[in-house]
Amino acid sequence: EVHEMRQKIDEEVRKRLGKQQRDHILRERMKAIQSELGEDDEGGDEVEKLRSRFADIELPEEVLKVVTRELSRLGKLAPAHPEFNVARTYLETLADLPWDKRAEAVDDLDAVSAQLDADHYGLDDVKQRILEHMAVLKLSGGSKGTILCLAGPPGVGKTSLGRSIAEATNRPFVRIALGGVRDEAEVRGHRRTYIGAIPGRIINAIRKAGVKNPVMLLDEVDKLSQQFGGSPEAALLEVLDPEQNHTFSDHYLEVAFDLSRVMFIATANTIDPIPPALRDRLEILELPGYTRQEKLAIARGHLIPRKLEENALGEDTIAIEDEALRQIIGDYTREAGVRQLGREIGKLARNVALQVARRKSDEKAEAVRVRPGDLDDYLGKRRFFNEVAERTAVPGVATGLAWTPVGGDILFIETSRMPGKGNLQITGQLGDVMKESARAALTYVRSNAKKLGIDPNFLDALDIHIHVPAGAVPKDGPSAGVTIFTALTSLLTGRRVRNDTAMTGECTLRGRVLPVGGIKAKVLAAHRAGIHRVILPHRNQRDIDEVPEEVRSQMEFIVAEDMSEVLAAALEDEVAPEQSAVGLPRVELEVGPATSLS
Repeated sequence: EVHEMRQKIDEEVRKRLGKQQRDHILRERMKAIQSELGEDDEGGDEVEKLRSRFADIELPEEVLKVVTRELSRLGKLAPAHPEFNVARTYLETLADLPWDKRAEAVDDLDAVSAQLDADHYGLDDVKQRILEHMAVLKLSGGSKGTILCLAGPPGVGKTSLGRSIAEATNRPFVRIALGGVRDEAEVRGHRRTYIGAIPGRIINAIRKAGVKNPVMLLDEVDKLSQQFGGSPEAALLEVLDPEQNHTFSDHYLEVAFDLSRVMFIATANTIDPIPPALRDRLEILELPGYTRQEKLAIARGHLIPRKLEENALGEDTIAIEDEALRQIIGDYTREAGVRQLGREIGKLARNVALQVARRKSDEKAEAVRVRPGDLDDYLGKRRFFNEVAERTAVPGVATGLAWTPVGGDILFIETSRMPGKGNLQITGQLGDVMKESARAALTYVRSNAKKLGIDPNFLDALDIHIHVPAGAVPKDGPSAGVTIFTALTSLLTGRRVRNDTAMTGECTLRGRVLPVGGIKAKVLAAHRAGIHRVILPHRNQRDIDEVPEEVRSQMEFIVAEDMSEVLAAALEDEVAPEQSAVGLPRVELEVGPATSLS
């Protein structure tokens, strides 16, 4: 029995050695044939290099099967074969991915808080929510957390917040720009059947990060474009869904990759264009615009030191007075963020650098002092003026408040009358909703003409023209209804609108003032424009609490439920002298008291 076992083992050894000898002989013959053909054995070397790379990687079972199959296939292909480079590139991509590599993430919340405070001024509510999010990730082991979406105008620090989180948690930071992406393959990759196929942006970002738990910023998700190439938004649904992204499948890889450890942060200027299904997976954090005082602090603490360093200037080479800085903020920029402010400070620093470079070696090095009177020489003529008093100096012009993707803004509603037959003309590139608001306002004026002190038959011999300046800029929305009505009443009664007052709200045919959105951004815009009196719908009173205390303390808020309350707060008591010859009867308005929250 022992003898039979020995014979059997010897037979197995002979067979194995025979197969190895046979394989060796065949490989040597293949090398000889390749040598005669002028080819080398680079294919075999490539396969061995890839084998050794994969030997050091802990691969999931599914991926290991694919890699084994592809390596076997690659070994059978000649280097000159068209499929050789395709297979090699695919295997190199798999080998480059961090299947088993993680960054040693730091979950010290105090360190995160300190980093956010050091890099960003203000934004207390946003910082608090980020810390809460980090706390949940810490307690849950870093998986299945919500996806934060930082929404706000340009220049308020959305991208830099993501970078600060990555730095504070010791994770690599990767940014994916989604603006203008219109093809699903940009997100999910191209199938390998296509020539020049590559992985999608998500997998490429993971490959670049080198770990499977980076901070990944999805920049401008509101600017995704859906066209012929499929829906990139739909591809992002799998990426951002904590229930699905642990098995994300890229079309190029054709194997699942675990994205559950990635910390995704999205950014957007406005959330309206984001499809509902995608928005449902995001927790929106609104980043408001900065106040003037906040901009002053940001300029002192961040922008000026950065621009001095960029232009090779020391801190003692320039001294910008506070009043000059305030003038730059008010007269040279008109924005919710601080991006343009940074450009203006950079321009100022370059001018100072030119002066310093021109100094002779024996001149005493003194700091260049920048005063308000010097700004024309450094930055040119001022670009923005307070036009409210000038624009509203005549009846028929009212100041409204608007919300835009780049923050709040003020707008002027201009009205004019001329001999005619009751026609209404509306200009200023207005949308359908705003045009309907104008028609509704005119109807309310006509139906309440006697109460307003206006000749009920005023349209029999007049045409009315409503214009919203900045005609090249499209405008739409219902929130200008109150402003249009006030401007029309001012025009037809001859009473000017107060130049310290701006307003927002939707107007109904019954004179009710309905609530609107974007109150915080609108109030900040009024404050930037030097307006300190704002009329709001009564149901927007709760939104006043969102306005920073620094701004709120300088503003007078008037909340109104009815248009009569708006007129009582907005119109001056006396008819303008230049309107006295119009011939419209002067009647005291029957209005109720408005509520002042100054």
